Amino acid sequence: MTETGVTARHWINGEWVGSTTVARSVSPSTGEVLGQYSAGGRIEAASAIAAARIAFDSGAWPHDPQLRSRALNELADRLGERADAIALMLSREMGKPLRDATLEATWSPSTLRYNAGTALSQTGTSAEIAPGIFATSMREPIGVAGIIVPWNSPLALLLRALGPALAAGCTTVIKLPGQTALVNALIAEAVAATGSLPKGVVNIFTEAGNEGAPLMVESRDVDVINYTGSTKVGRQVAEKGGQTLKRMCLELGGKTPLIIFEDADIETVAPLVVTALTKFNGEFCMTGSRVLVQRSVADAWRQRIASLLTQVVVGRADDPKSQMGPVIDRANVERIDRIVEDARRYARIIVRGGPIVDGPLAVGAFYRPAMLETEALDVPLVQDEIFGPVLSFETFATEDEAITRANATVFGLAAALFTKDFDRAHRVARAVKAGTVWTNTWGALSDAFEEGGFKYSGIGRARGLRAMEEFQEVKTQFRAVRALDGSSAPSSTMATS
Repeated sequence: MTETGVTARHWINGEWVGSTTVARSVSPSTGEVLGQYSAGGRIEAASAIAAARIAFDSGAWPHDPQLRSRALNELADRLGERADAIALMLSREMGKPLRDATLEATWSPSTLRYNAGTALSQTGTSAEIAPGIFATSMREPIGVAGIIVPWNSPLALLLRALGPALAAGCTTVIKLPGQTALVNALIAEAVAATGSLPKGVVNIFTEAGNEGAPLMVESRDVDVINYTGSTKVGRQVAEKGGQTLKRMCLELGGKTPLIIFEDADIETVAPLVVTALTKFNGEFCMTGSRVLVQRSVADAWRQRIASLLTQVVVGRADDPKSQMGPVIDRANVERIDRIVEDARRYARIIVRGGPIVDGPLAVGAFYRPAMLETEALDVPLVQDEIFGPVLSFETFATEDEAITRANATVFGLAAALFTKDFDRAHRVARAVKAGTVWTNTWGALSDAFEEGGFKYSGIGRARGLRAMEEFQEVKTQFRAVRALDGSSAPSSTMATS
């Protein structure tokens, strides 16, 4: 589906489907056209929803956990076979450095293997609640799951939702972003090659505009929406989905604070701060975009972090020497730079960074990392998710002040703290309002442990055992059993009293 001259298509109801509108995929590193793709919308979304509805209502998929486990493992195999191709295309099309793209492509299939196990681990509860009255409570799939995936980690963030949805027994409608259309086609090829997946269980369309995704959110035939993206759009998704009272799992924006106490080792932690900012080009919901340093050691940290930021090697994403690639497009370069320029009004520039306008990289969407210092909390640099390599440098005097500053935004997706004091680490981790808190590290994640946000960073949880529950309902059945003497068991609604 991605060979030269071939238009990448959608995978709907077990068939390759084209669209009347064809768009081009452009490399953010070079500006060159990488290929073309069918740009879907309402028509493709409606077809995908109908296929998923039929597959759920009339197929064996919701009732056969063995089939689901087998299909998840097979899909992991098919994706693994394409890992190198996916990584290279992800690097070229989205701008993620090749080593990071390779990590995403090779690690993500393990998510499906984890969920293949959870598909077989579902249990319920049963008890005799009164003489002759038995109750059973069990989970069952909620129905059709709509999955809306962003462009910054399309494979990892898709599988994070698709794995538990399929394990639960749902059928799926997946909207993938136009920015990674050729990567999407490789993912769809893996789905098409998975023979144990029944027709209509996994439906994938690529959309450059915004017609198909809203239809998914509003449709009565879609029972749950899993959305990863900005808080602004997440609110709109929740509002529209609320009209049909459908289940929502939303992982939204983040503004991760990195809290550095005076006993932290600067030679170990300072490079990690730079990595937390520049990983995935700063286009990551858990990007370490705020560094909070204890005032007694702030001068040394300010100087060290600034020095390391200026040494970051920015280059083409598919160049193995690059530490940071381009942001997604030139429009975002301009957007990020306007934020930095505006911050001059209230913040001190430590490292200006900015667009690369000279040399061979000038044709791409490259932005060198920036760092600005501010003590004010009610400013865009601190409060807004920038989604680019821009770091705010802040200081604090006491542990309580560090906690207050860390909690001063509407976001609560992740946070990190660095100290050798175990008791302090425990106190601060408990006090910080975030769904994921790292101590003396950053970016560690596991399929076996939940991730998700507090406050405006989202609703629900991904990964871990909780993830499958987002795609399930709980049904309780009461059974009256005839007594040995032939009389009927009691049927009083007060049987539990």
